[in-house]
Amino acid sequence: MEGAYQAAYQRALSDPDGFWGEAAQAIDWITPFQRVLDRDRPPFFRWFRGGEVNTCHNALDRHVAAGRGAQTALIYDSPVTGSLRRFSYAELRDEVARCAGAMRALGVARGDRVLIYMPMVPEAVIAMLAAARLGAVHSVVFGGFAANELKTRIDDAKPSLIVAASCGIEPGRVVPYKPLLDAALAMATAKPAHCLILQRPEQEASMIAGRDVDWDAAVACAAPADCVSVAATDPLYILYTSGTTGIPKGVVRDNGGHLVALAWSMTHIYGMAPGEVFWTASDVGWVVGHSYIVYAPLIHGCTTVLYEGKPVGTPDAGAFWRVIAEHKVKVMFTAPTAFRAIKREDPRGALIGGYDLAGFRALFLAGERCDPDTLKWAEDRLKVPVIDHWWQTETGWPIAANCLGLERFPVKPGSPTKAVPGWDVRVLDANAQKVPAGQIGSLAIKLPLPPGALPTLWNNDAGYVASYLRAFDGYYNTGDAGFIDEDGYISVMARTDDIINVAGHRLSTGGMEEVLAAHPDVAECAVIGVADPIKGQVPLGFVVLKAGVARADADIVREIVALVRERIGPVASFKTATVVKRLPKTRSGKILRGTMQKIADGLDYKPPATIDDPAILDEIGESLQSVGYAKR
Repeated sequence: MEGAYQAAYQRALSDPDGFWGEAAQAIDWITPFQRVLDRDRPPFFRWFRGGEVNTCHNALDRHVAAGRGAQTALIYDSPVTGSLRRFSYAELRDEVARCAGAMRALGVARGDRVLIYMPMVPEAVIAMLAAARLGAVHSVVFGGFAANELKTRIDDAKPSLIVAASCGIEPGRVVPYKPLLDAALAMATAKPAHCLILQRPEQEASMIAGRDVDWDAAVACAAPADCVSVAATDPLYILYTSGTTGIPKGVVRDNGGHLVALAWSMTHIYGMAPGEVFWTASDVGWVVGHSYIVYAPLIHGCTTVLYEGKPVGTPDAGAFWRVIAEHKVKVMFTAPTAFRAIKREDPRGALIGGYDLAGFRALFLAGERCDPDTLKWAEDRLKVPVIDHWWQTETGWPIAANCLGLERFPVKPGSPTKAVPGWDVRVLDANAQKVPAGQIGSLAIKLPLPPGALPTLWNNDAGYVASYLRAFDGYYNTGDAGFIDEDGYISVMARTDDIINVAGHRLSTGGMEEVLAAHPDVAECAVIGVADPIKGQVPLGFVVLKAGVARADADIVREIVALVRERIGPVASFKTATVVKRLPKTRSGKILRGTMQKIADGLDYKPPATIDDPAILDEIGESLQSVGYAKR
């Protein structure tokens, strides 16, 4: 008998119009769409052509109209400021309508861009929804981004308004945002008429007369704005992701496809019901924050948690368990790196016992490949399904997952399970031919992409084709390498750039990292390929040890080298590793393997704009020099 997953998967591929047309009934349409999938101008496919819609209405107003205005929509939990605020759906709708009115008074209209440069505060969510309410296109830039990086995004998006906060707050320090914004605007050629500034009490910013407008004052006197009808194919937001040329790529998300895909995902992937509490521990500056802090939970009528804190240090490695218990979270979504940080500080999970997690149902992980050791640690201690799933900024929602709302499959550690209905995932060789089950190749997705995926890049159709569609005709190239086994389980082993060639053997650094992570003293790790005059490349490992480990580094290195030889074989040529205090990461938790590789090979490099702490790169350089690399 065909299971629910297989039936949905087959129908989404064979009858996308029927499948997604039915899914679209979960959304309020101002004008019904005339076509589900418009194939007239490939590869620029469009979903729900002819439909008119408003995303903010679907996230807020319709729930109030349905009699659920008193339900909590948003919980703001900020251990760094000691703040806790709750907004009902009616209260959040009213706040957003007034903010939209303030934006309208400052000249924002349908199709204009609003750039948002904010920390994890409720006003960031309110600003995003207010822009959507007006039919404007928001572009959120991670709070604290360097002035030059902010300037490039301003010049590309050409916003009519910038919304910013005076500062962000990190454990133990205040990060002023306004000086960075002022410096970016001094360099930018596209200068907006106004900046709407939220003054945080931790550090107020100086204001520039005539340009800068106080948030509280503007919103207090604004007339509430109604929802503006936009085409389903109109952009909702632009989210910039790093480009290989150093120029950021503006990923576009449309209104109609985004609404339908996210609504479907909340039920069928995450198994959530309206009224339940969903918590994504991420940041609104990333796609995860857009999709699963702000839009999907509210579209589905859930309560969403906005957390301004860290997994450790605010105040300890039990922070996540407190939030789950206190707010009755049913499902949580975060990055594996957060759990590796918790595991490092509290290896036995002793702090979990202090909290009542009886109502907690599932943990979802994404953002970086989840190593089997971290997966098992979380399963053993939380006693709930731990679901590794895979997606990208460009896709907007999961490509592969264990779809709890459809049919739960056995977990295979290291795999995000199967392709989500709507995503036709293939493993291709360099000639765009499918490779046999179990063989590593490039992970690609057959066009057309499902609703919710990027239709193009902002004002850059040619860049969209060059970046994603040129490598394999008729496919979106994910840039990830991996394989699909005989059961249809996908394994994402590494970015394509992280497949290293050792004396003609193509080897996955992800597979080696699995082995390193399995060592009992290792909290987290990374493996890169470094240049070798004989073999072309050889792997080099970095390991961060768990708290309390007092053994000699040399002994641990010797053991992990032997472990790789035993489990992968001599072909890996894994002979060198170094113990480091920490790994360089982006603020979203991705390890900067490419930058580490350049340091090791003695090449020039530029610290990525998204790096969490540039000082770590110097530490990595010193560690590499101690094992004979990073020579200039």
